Amino acid sequence: RFTHSILAAVMITTLTTTAVHAAVLEDPVQGTPEIKSINVVSFAPEGVLLIGDGRGSQIIAVATGDTKKGQGLRKPIDGIRAALAETIGAKLKDIEIIDLAVNPASGKAYFAVMRKDQKRNLILTVDGAGEIDEFALEDVTYARIPLETGSKAIISSITDVAWADDRIVAAGRSNESFSSKIFSVYAPLKHDAASAGYSAETYHVSHGRWETKAPMSVVMPLKEGDKTYIIGAFSCTPVVKYPLDSLKPGAVVKGTSVIELGSGNKPLDMFSYKKDGKSYVLSNTFRFHHSRKPFGPSPYWTVRFEQSLLEGDENVNEKAARRLDSGYKPITDQIQLIEAYHGVVQMDRLDETRALVLRTTEGGGFNLEPLPLP
Repeated sequence: RFTHSILAAVMITTLTTTAVHAAVLEDPVQGTPEIKSINVVSFAPEGVLLIGDGRGSQIIAVATGDTKKGQGLRKPIDGIRAALAETIGAKLKDIEIIDLAVNPASGKAYFAVMRKDQKRNLILTVDGAGEIDEFALEDVTYARIPLETGSKAIISSITDVAWADDRIVAAGRSNESFSSKIFSVYAPLKHDAASAGYSAETYHVSHGRWETKAPMSVVMPLKEGDKTYIIGAFSCTPVVKYPLDSLKPGAVVKGTSVIELGSGNKPLDMFSYKKDGKSYVLSNTFRFHHSRKPFGPSPYWTVRFEQSLLEGDENVNEKAARRLDSGYKPITDQIQLIEAYHGVVQMDRLDETRALVLRTTEGGGFNLEPLPLP
């Protein structure tokens, strides 16, 4: 993503999820996990931090103990990157923000940060009062989940990871011809538990063909009836629905493209929420073609669509619901550009009425802001 980003579990009305989560960890170990990279972070219930490590071909699930409910960030923090650097005694140029996730158990924000001068991966936290601290990945309770492809394929990156009601799901890229991969691990998570890996094939609406190379940059779990799906978003920008149940490891998962948000863009984050009794999905995006055909003042723009567009299988693939016509004009009010979110490079749902966003500034910096859900 922005160097990526990440995601949240979906809760909906017409497509209901179960209210009771499976236990997250079972027989974890105590110690310091060997983490080779941090591509993405997100949360499972009970304050369990999920770390996607592509170079290590693994997901690390860490019990943070951060489960006391809080209000989340109350006021914006200007120059958040500089504030993070100051906390760990680093220079601004040596800090790279990799990803942002909100712990739903506490409302606290967790940043995955690369300290470039020391080549170290760090996790920093921001509480509701704006206090910044480091969550040390030493002597922690954790479970390691190796990501298996069922072949000799090498996982090069993990693009997203999410908790899906009774399992972890993740998307990644491998060195095979079917390089787009989906992984599924049922809870409770055990240390060195086996994972099931699937190759993914997608009908790319803008390109007019089936593709196997590009991995999903965003995943969002979905329960429809008694079946589990993954909603994935790709560059240029199909939103695709994949069945996860009743699949054998090593199988090819064929996705159904249900929405087309427009070519020349890369989705960064995506989550669902309810407002005024209606369910929506919010997704922020980076526009490759901003200089040639901008959608606003920033190459980072955000779209909201009605979650009902994910239901059913009537308008799919070639007939997927499109945001724009061939002249780049909006077609439907079920998919809307959200001007109040221009410049948002990373985001996660903060609570029932707000999102927490990392937004670019005119001077090239970043602010951390709680924003009302549109």
